[in-house]
Amino acid sequence: MSEFRIHHDVNELLSLLRVHGGEGAEVYIELLQKNRTPYVTTNVSAHSAKVKIAEFSRTPEDFLKKYDELKSKNTRHLDSLVYLLSKLTEDKETLHYLQQNAKERAELAANAATSSSSTNFSLPSSTSKMSLQELEELRKQLGSVTASSSAQQPLELTRKILRDKQNKKNSGQPIPVFPSWVYERPALIGDFLIGTSLSTDTTVPIGTLPLASQESMIVEDLLYVLIGVDGRYITAQALVGRQNRAFSLDPNLDLSIKELVTRILPVAASYSAVTRFIEEKSSFEYGQVNHALAAAMRTLIKEYMILITQLEHLQRQGLLSLQKLWFYIQPTMRTLEILASLATSVDKGECMGGSTLSLLHDKTFNYTGDSQAQELCLYLTKAASVPYFEILEKWIYRGIINDPYSEFMVEEHELQKEKIQEDYNDKYWDQRYTVVQQQIPSFLQKMADKILSTGKYLNVVRECGRDVTCPVAKEVIYTLKERAYVEQIEKAYNYASKVLLDFLMEEKELVAHLRSIKHYFLMDQGDFFVHFMDLTEEELKKPVDDIITTRLEALLELALRMSTANTDPFKDDLKIDLMPHDLITQLLRVLAIETKQEKAIISAEPTELTLSGLEAFSFDYIVKWPLSLIINRKALTRYQMLFRHMFYCKHVERQLCNVWISNKTAKQFSLHSAKWFAGAFTLRQRMLNFVQNIQYYMMFEVMEPTWHILEKNLKLRFTQSMKLDNEMERLTLEHGTMLGPPTEEERAEEAAKKKLTNKLLAEHADSLHLTSGFEATINKFDSNFSTHLLDLLDKLSVYSTNDCEHSMLNIIYRLDFNGFYTERLEHMSAERSRRAPPLLPRLAVPAQ
Repeated sequence: MSEFRIHHDVNELLSLLRVHGGEGAEVYIELLQKNRTPYVTTNVSAHSAKVKIAEFSRTPEDFLKKYDELKSKNTRHLDSLVYLLSKLTEDKETLHYLQQNAKERAELAANAATSSSSTNFSLPSSTSKMSLQELEELRKQLGSVTASSSAQQPLELTRKILRDKQNKKNSGQPIPVFPSWVYERPALIGDFLIGTSLSTDTTVPIGTLPLASQESMIVEDLLYVLIGVDGRYITAQALVGRQNRAFSLDPNLDLSIKELVTRILPVAASYSAVTRFIEEKSSFEYGQVNHALAAAMRTLIKEYMILITQLEHLQRQGLLSLQKLWFYIQPTMRTLEILASLATSVDKGECMGGSTLSLLHDKTFNYTGDSQAQELCLYLTKAASVPYFEILEKWIYRGIINDPYSEFMVEEHELQKEKIQEDYNDKYWDQRYTVVQQQIPSFLQKMADKILSTGKYLNVVRECGRDVTCPVAKEVIYTLKERAYVEQIEKAYNYASKVLLDFLMEEKELVAHLRSIKHYFLMDQGDFFVHFMDLTEEELKKPVDDIITTRLEALLELALRMSTANTDPFKDDLKIDLMPHDLITQLLRVLAIETKQEKAIISAEPTELTLSGLEAFSFDYIVKWPLSLIINRKALTRYQMLFRHMFYCKHVERQLCNVWISNKTAKQFSLHSAKWFAGAFTLRQRMLNFVQNIQYYMMFEVMEPTWHILEKNLKLRFTQSMKLDNEMERLTLEHGTMLGPPTEEERAEEAAKKKLTNKLLAEHADSLHLTSGFEATINKFDSNFSTHLLDLLDKLSVYSTNDCEHSMLNIIYRLDFNGFYTERLEHMSAERSRRAPPLLPRLAVPAQ
């Protein structure tokens, strides 16, 4: 179970229990992840848990009856649920909380029902009542309809539902069906025909015959009944639902003979159940696994029929007594009993495909100690697993699913891979192929995720036009030793991983694409950004609605060609994207996903302030299949948010540097005129120091080390698959421009501009000094900047201490390298400790 799934389930549980406040879901999620165990509850613990719940329950008989019913249907995770419930019975605090919660929910439901009935279900007084005669007539009609409907009708309906479902899945390739006469001729079934008598002989009252004659007649009847044909003195009763077959004996039969006959009749009942199962599951609609199981049972029934034929031969020679029949039939009785039990369980659980194999495997495992029964179940499971393993082999060895009857654990959905660049989630990768839990055989449960991933990897390569076949492909055969499956699936998984990564790394150049994204979105191509920001500075100052995108695209192209980015083979995949909202709004929209605020934020009106080009600007990147599986829209959005933040920081740095350049002219003024500039100069330098150090921390202490970890992990995991030695060398940053040194004419023009600027500043310096507006503005900026910076340093100090994020200490030391803010930070920490309220007791929330 993934972290996101645990997070979703914990939140849903807290919502159902109406738990608010406290420590929230994060504490329970962390606790669950720490206490996860790789094993499932054993049969012993499940049995003891069942006994414990029965002792705790007010109605233990009902609980045990329901447990047996669910167990007969092979309900998944039943023992795990029972084990959990048994643990809850030991936790008095949790039990009290659940009881109180159930009481409150019941009261709310009762109030809602009362309100609904009082408003919506009030009947007019003039409503006519049904008379007793009409009620009795209706009851008779319903009874006649129920009685007239044969047992064949629901089977026909079931087959039709299954056939429609399978034909819908396999459009254009309808599944084969048996002709209608197969189902319309009951004599072909091999089971008892109720209500028809095929014998024309006159039945002699058996009570009038001597004991030896009674035995002879009953032996003949039994030989017929044991193959699904009514005798003269022993007849089968009609079936009701899925109950076992019952028989009627002539009441005048001698008691000693009747006693022995009742011991033999369960064999006939088992034969009847197995025969019905074989005929029903042989239909194509029930899938290949059930068909294979029915075929294996049919083989065993043939051996049984050979035995009956031999007994008939003895009977015709007068050598078969009732005692001998009982002796010869006993070894077969256990076999037919097991077959009937399996057939009944599959029917009750409505099992198909993987669920049938789970049931067979559990039965085989449970017969440990009974070698004959276990060998029989092992034979049936091996036979039934053959078609399932054929589907599995195609999936893990070639990445192909051929599952016309929806029996396999992996299900395919029709999705368009072209939309993966537009979707913000991993929908294609997560939903194109999904695991069907009820179709996972219990002996493959631990390997289900790897089986899914193995086929996915191979399928990606196949969709790119390459045919792949696993060289270590080996036939998968059912065995009780699960290690055999693990080894084969592990080999297939390793091969599929290697093939896909070789394909992505070498042919599709994944690492080169990632580096290209790093150049632009993480801003490690310095000279490119200098050129680009110089070229687009005026354009990005405009309101976003006034910006011509094609002009920006042209300037981007020019900057790419004039910088070292020109050597990037994927530079043409870089595009301009003007976002409809600023970065803060984008972050809020992301953080609000799957929260109560999501709808409000999405439907909120856009800000009245017009976005500038700088606030809306971002890069986009074109990623083609199959790299779009990895570099999808979700990943690109994260890169975009990082880029927007860093790009704006770079813009602020450039603005502060421009201020520094213009401030250099103040050195030419007299000391009296320039004294009031000191505050502005100091503030500008502090701001510049802050922005440059923040950028340094983000790029060289966060992004760059993390990027090296990514590359290192790729090397360690796929060293044998990658041949990218040259690609993995670190690209050096090249600064400067490609325009060359300025000419003499350009120098003279620049000097004239500076001279004019100095003259204007000198003329107005004193007038600026006389007015207090400029000085007040600088003081206000200084105060605001100092307040926010101190708040940031304080928060960083708290996070680095409480969350053990020691890397944050580096940025604290860089921003406060000379201890200028240390005293004020210590004062803020002391104030916070003094004003902190006393700790409140935690809200009692039941442990999950």
